[in-house]
Amino acid sequence: MSAHGFDLDLTKPTQSGVYFVGVNDIDRLARNAARDELQVCRTDLAGCHDKDELLRRLAVSLQLPATFGQNWDALADCLRDLGWMPAWGYVLLFEHADELRQTAEADFNILLGILDDAATFGNDNDMPWFAFLALPDSAFDDGHVPA
Repeated sequence: MSAHGFDLDLTKPTQSGVYFVGVNDIDRLARNAARDELQVCRTDLAGCHDKDELLRRLAVSLQLPATFGQNWDALADCLRDLGWMPAWGYVLLFEHADELRQTAEADFNILLGILDDAATFGNDNDMPWFAFLALPDSAFDDGHVPA
């Protein structure tokens, strides 16, 4: 978002999605989401280098139910149905996402797919659902958004 100089309206389900943002955008997004009374969940991925650690961190930051199965399918199911955390919309903030992207690209890409699926589900159900992954400014050099 800082790289492109725009802000999303977090109250509009039609803008739900997965977005890469600069590291300085996370706090502003958290404030905006709280202002709009959306559920904010922050996950710090500093030092996170694999799927197992990622799932452990998400279980804590998202307060996943005890029945969470610690696998990709369980994560996908939980992110589509956040019933244990009632809210009219959700904003997931991932700090230091580049560490996972650099060390476990396949796991990072699977996470992106799961987040995108959940955001689409939110939009289809008229519920704001956003995931923002903070990357260093260098990831946006030359106007290229990371793949």
